[in-house]
Amino acid sequence: MALTPSQIVAKSDARRGMKAKSYKLPTTLIDKIAELSAQHNISQGELLRQAVELWELSFN
Repeated sequence: MALTPSQIVAKSDARRGMKAKSYKLPTTLIDKIAELSAQHNISQGELLRQAVELWELSFN
């Protein structure tokens, strides 16, 4: 039986250890995330990953 597109994505995400997450954020923050990710030529998810990593390091 063929897999649906959403099943294919779910299987791929599980294999890569990825999980979709949604948050409500101020539009100014969303705009800043988009701006910074474009400036540095990285995805918005990668920008957030790096920001969390730096934030964590600042408290250790």
